[in-house]
Amino acid sequence: MAILPFNTLDKLDPQGKRILLRADLNVPMQDGKISDMTRIERIVPTIRELADKGGRVIVLSHFDRPKGKVVPGLSLEPMATALATALGKPVSFMHDCIGPQAETAARSMKDGEVLLLENTRFYPGEETNAPDLAAELAKLGDVYVNDAFSAAHRAHASTAGVAGHLPSYAGRLMEAELSALDAALENPEHPVGAIVGGAKVSTKLALLENMLERVDVLVVGGAMANTFLAAKGYNVGKSLKEEDMLDTARQIIAKAQEKNCDLVLPVDVVLSEDFMAGAPTLLAPVTEIPDGWMALDVGPETVKLLKAKLAGLKTLVWNGPLGVFELPPFDEGTNAVAQEAARLTKAGSLKTIAGGGDTVSALRHAGVLDDMTYVSTAGGAFLEWLEGKILPGLTALSTTLERTIPI
Repeated sequence: MAILPFNTLDKLDPQGKRILLRADLNVPMQDGKISDMTRIERIVPTIRELADKGGRVIVLSHFDRPKGKVVPGLSLEPMATALATALGKPVSFMHDCIGPQAETAARSMKDGEVLLLENTRFYPGEETNAPDLAAELAKLGDVYVNDAFSAAHRAHASTAGVAGHLPSYAGRLMEAELSALDAALENPEHPVGAIVGGAKVSTKLALLENMLERVDVLVVGGAMANTFLAAKGYNVGKSLKEEDMLDTARQIIAKAQEKNCDLVLPVDVVLSEDFMAGAPTLLAPVTEIPDGWMALDVGPETVKLLKAKLAGLKTLVWNGPLGVFELPPFDEGTNAVAQEAARLTKAGSLKTIAGGGDTVSALRHAGVLDDMTYVSTAGGAFLEWLEGKILPGLTALSTTLERTIPI
């Protein structure tokens, strides 16, 4: 998807303005406590900049899936404390998003103050992008800032609808995401490579097809590589594969040849009879996988091949691990390739943009999460953008959009 022109915070004077800021505070919780602060930490620079410049920051976010009903256990109230800690300044909380109380709270704010509103998904109109909810939200602010790229694939009232009512801007996190995506696929430095891993070809089909049109080297890893190997006529033992996707895999292989795209599959694999950590292993070429064994990681020859491919690239897009990295020793292939990508990135010869939940976890596991050019925590939005889909939250920020209410 082409990135449409949008306004950044460089064009906004926040002083004295009520700024309706869409963030993503949909953080993982364990035993009632936040187990990963990454999303909260990443929103801090935008909030701090706006508040320090005299803006009155009103934060909107969803959390989990309450399905349009008030679920006390899914309140954003705990996030107010966490956000205050991350910001180093007080954050007020309002048990509502719209209505007289929310409007009074917004109007009574002073310059530099931060207010967090309740879970937007407590309202049935949020996920249907109801015009009346978008209009009610817009009453709270003078301008709208979207810093939630991770929710940009949703045409919701707080991500798309409200932008039609107010002057709209991309926050610093959104700006960073869009800059990274532009560098990855819209205006990349060639040669460009992509590593696409995952369990099933069927869930990554649109991504694979879009990558064939854009990259010079396409590495297929994870369990879905087994489907490609089977499509080439190799026995893959009891490895996970999709029988109904074999023809599709052959079509992708043929299209790669037609597009002069170097499609790279494993040449050797680490096998086991049992899907468990520490299980006995067997190393074999992909042409000699025995019955009763399953491929759970790429082997050392594949790692050597992938390192050689990385050395010839200028840009790398990574989505999905190469093996079952959660279960040692089947993390070694992903770790080795990730560490090589990180080394080349730090050396300045490779620009690496990665994203997706499993990818972030795998890079963290490999100890290189902070060594890539950019790592997106966006998950679904990152994947849909790689698939070439239109993201409503981005379209709504476009400077070419005609606002539904004069401003």
